[in-house]
Amino acid sequence: MRNTRALAVAGAAVAALGLSAPAAVAWETPSNITALPSVIAPGGQLTITVDGCRGGGTATSNAFSPTRLSPVGGGGGGGKGNEGDRGGAGSGTARGTAVINSNARPGPYDITVDCNGRRMTKPQAFTVIGGVRGGIGGSTTTGATPTDVAIGGGLVAAAVVGGGVFWMRRRAERRI
Repeated sequence: MRNTRALAVAGAAVAALGLSAPAAVAWETPSNITALPSVIAPGGQLTITVDGCRGGGTATSNAFSPTRLSPVGGGGGGGKGNEGDRGGAGSGTARGTAVINSNARPGPYDITVDCNGRRMTKPQAFTVIGGVRGGIGGSTTTGATPTDVAIGGGLVAAAVVGGGVFWMRRRAERRI
C-alpha cells in the first residue's frame, strides 16, 4: 500500500515537472516582435521590441544595420511607480532602436531576432515608404499636362472677363 502511494506521488511530481518544462523553454524563446512605427521613411528611427529575450540580443534586416537589443529595465528590485509585472528587469522583454538606411528601397521588410542563440523572423514587420519630391509639387513626377494648362488658362480667362464685365456694370450704375 505504501508503495502505491509513493508511486502515485512520484508520478504526480514527474507530471508536474514535465508540464512546466515547456513553459520554461518557451519563456527564453523570442516571440512577439514589434516594430514601431510600422511605416517609415529612409533615415527614420525604428523601435524594435521583442518578448522572451531576457538577456538581450540582436535584430537584423536588409533595411538597417544589425542593432543591439537591450533588456528593458534597470535590474535590481527597485521598480518604477506601479509597473507591476509589465516591463522591468526579468520581464523577458528587450528593446532597441534601428536607423533605416538612407538608400533603403520602398517596400516591406522582415526582421530577424537572435536572442541567446535562438532565432525568430517576423515577415513584413515594417514598410519603408518612398520620399516625396518636395519643392516641385509633392510626390508628382511628371508635372502639368497640356490639358491641365488649357483648363487652367481657360479658368483664368473666364475670371478676367467676368471681373471686367462686373466692373463695367458697376461703373455704368454710378452714372445714372
